[in-house]
Amino acid sequence: MRFECYRDSWGIPHLRAPDASALAYAQGWNAATDRAWQLELLRRRATGTASELLGSEWVNWDRLVRQVQVTASARAAFDGLEPETQEWVSRFVDGINSVGTYEGWEPWTPLAIWHAEHLTFGSGFPAKIWRQRVRETLGAEAVSRFAMDGPEPVGSNGWLVSGALTESGSAIVAGDPHRFIQLPGSYQQIRLSCDEFDVLGLAMPGIPGIAHFGHAGDVAWGITNGMADTSDLFQEQLRRNADGSIEAFGPDGWESVRASTETFSVAGGDDQVVTVLETPRGPVVEDGPEGVLSLRGPVTAEPDLGFAALPKLLRARTVADVDAALDDWVLPVNVVMAADTRGGLLHRAAGKVPKRDLENRKYPVPAWDARYAWRGWEPMPRKDVDRVATMANDRGVAAPLGVEFCQPYRADRIRELIEERTDWAAADMARIHTDTLLPSAGIVLDLLPALKLGPEGRALRERLLLWDRRMDADSVEAAAFARVRGAFVERLAELPVFAPLTESTGYSPFFAGWLALLPRIAYALEHVLASGLMSDEERDAALATAVEEVAGREPVAWGEVHRLAPWHDAAEGDEAVEPLDGMAGDADCVLSTAGGLGASEDFLRGPAARWVWDLADRGSSRWIVPFGASGRPGAHQRDQFPLWKRGELARIETDWHELQLEYRMIERPAVFEERVEGFGRVAIVPVRPAEDLDLIYGWVTEERARFWGMTKHSKDHVLEIYEYLDSLDTHHAFLILRDGTPIALFQTYEPEADPVGECYEVEPGDIGAHLLVAGANGRALPGFTGRLMGVLALYLFADPAHQRIVVEPDARNVQAAARMRRIGFDLGPQIELGDKRAQLAFLRREDAPCRLK
Repeated sequence: MRFECYRDSWGIPHLRAPDASALAYAQGWNAATDRAWQLELLRRRATGTASELLGSEWVNWDRLVRQVQVTASARAAFDGLEPETQEWVSRFVDGINSVGTYEGWEPWTPLAIWHAEHLTFGSGFPAKIWRQRVRETLGAEAVSRFAMDGPEPVGSNGWLVSGALTESGSAIVAGDPHRFIQLPGSYQQIRLSCDEFDVLGLAMPGIPGIAHFGHAGDVAWGITNGMADTSDLFQEQLRRNADGSIEAFGPDGWESVRASTETFSVAGGDDQVVTVLETPRGPVVEDGPEGVLSLRGPVTAEPDLGFAALPKLLRARTVADVDAALDDWVLPVNVVMAADTRGGLLHRAAGKVPKRDLENRKYPVPAWDARYAWRGWEPMPRKDVDRVATMANDRGVAAPLGVEFCQPYRADRIRELIEERTDWAAADMARIHTDTLLPSAGIVLDLLPALKLGPEGRALRERLLLWDRRMDADSVEAAAFARVRGAFVERLAELPVFAPLTESTGYSPFFAGWLALLPRIAYALEHVLASGLMSDEERDAALATAVEEVAGREPVAWGEVHRLAPWHDAAEGDEAVEPLDGMAGDADCVLSTAGGLGASEDFLRGPAARWVWDLADRGSSRWIVPFGASGRPGAHQRDQFPLWKRGELARIETDWHELQLEYRMIERPAVFEERVEGFGRVAIVPVRPAEDLDLIYGWVTEERARFWGMTKHSKDHVLEIYEYLDSLDTHHAFLILRDGTPIALFQTYEPEADPVGECYEVEPGDIGAHLLVAGANGRALPGFTGRLMGVLALYLFADPAHQRIVVEPDARNVQAAARMRRIGFDLGPQIELGDKRAQLAFLRREDAPCRLK
């Protein structure tokens, strides 16, 4: 495989290869280079082996992954791909495995990661258990009053502004995915370029291509979660027969159940045994108070995870191409917006939602009733774009596909901001990303005037009613409001009507987050207050108590208590991240930074990236991630955090000449090759001046290479030099590759045809050599240069005409002289080469080491 890795000033990788296959390899190599520990965690979560590494807190997750048979589904989905897509994914995995940091990646592993990461994503199946619990305790009419999916909202934003409202007359697409904020991040800024396409965007580590947010120059796209309901829980009746087999009662009678057991290890704990059962509906995921529950999702029905769409998106040139690629999308169901340079606009849902009874979307349903069987797939809705389109997990284009959606506050606010002007530019979009107005504040504030309060409570009420309703980090009133809201939720949860929802559930601890009462009330507060489940007197008493309680507390700014507590499984040698203060935003702000309302104002979910795609000029586009491009400790692990915190965006560099070539992998016929134990495969390949110019120029113009005399040369001048050398029969230039990676520039010359020959008495059989070793970038290997010089000696003496190697390093380089003496060189006189003083040294054939040490 041949590819190059360039970096911009933020350390963001720009990968270039001759074709899509080599580029997939490069992307895998880069992921393993920049995010090795993260990839290992992703692989373990996808294969049910996280507990083996991270301990007992992952036992319930590993159990679910094994019950659902994520790896088996991934294998089947990989086998179902077209051969070309299989090869593309396999090359990505080959790239990961080439780094060799961690083992265990199979061609299907990226599909397993995708499946596992989206098991409970968006409108996940655990919500059906919650609704069933509410229906049984408070009645069916109360279910809709808790209309938020899961203990925390999804919160992603996206918007499309047509050319009618931009300064350039071309569309802008922008947004910010709100996921768990991780270190390293859940999204990786990257550029993938080959002869077929040149796409930059936000990739998911461990997944090839750029699935969610990409700019291909002619077309750009972005997504938010569509909140569609795609998976069902079925109540199963099981029986065990005398022969040990298990059957489930289905619409047509008793049916066979596949059964097996799996065992996995737990760091610091006992091994765990999992019984894996699969009925004709799907795998059994729970045996709780409602009996045995099986899970049926799109992947259960058909072995397809939608990976066919990924290479098609990379090759897209128009919104029609994006549209066609998304017809292969499976999960999760997303709302997609796209625009192209021809004026095309796209706003549609993408994915697979089964056609079935509406009851399936709400609750677990009986497996034996044919009424609840699946009957094909729902059509994916779409909408025309009239100047502006927004998406924020609200009831928009995906409304026919789900049950619960986020409130329209964010979507409405984004549209309101966009429609304020008609001259938008990419650089202005940060203003929308970071808007802190809280439209839902009125749910609490509008109740304050009627309350009977003491003096301190009345003073706080007056302050809150005058507050601008912005959740700014330095706002004392924002913090006071959040405290009142949290205390209000706590008091409501103590009302007798909700007592049944606080009792032990009997379900697996894995589902505890979805069954917790406090966040359920907090995130559906508007609906809960209007539910009739409490009297106005109970409501007002709870709020008055909350106000008085907060009024007696020491005032603080919102940013002091609203802290980012990122998800960080620290690798060895990496510093843990403490909660980071000074944060703005709230759940229903466009800057959606949702804490555990009613419990803690620290937040884990928020803008996992921000992006702006400008269709007029891709170089004017912007992006940012919470921490940095690299997953390793170093300069680029956390350098973007100050910008992200301030709401700023980094400009995207698209000019290859402004990027720094960091790495090149080359496959080229070698003039000599040797495998060295404990070192790798060393190959000597001829320089191709034009093809290798960026690499050579980067090396010879470094200050450390000043003895080569090219530090002030232009790139064209360096090219001219190496093209001249390439034309000679007496001088030759080579790259030294270690396992395909260039590690040194090596040049040979016949001394009688070189100025060096004028400085000493040339003997028959002399061969001159220059060696420039690439910088180690902090990863120096002891004995590296000595081993390398040993290989070069083998190569030069492989020609029987060569009797003596001549070298002339910088006379000031004492370490080089000592190294040469260790290898067997004899030091000669020092000579003047122009304005340089060099140390001659000679290695005769009989003095060369007979084998590498």
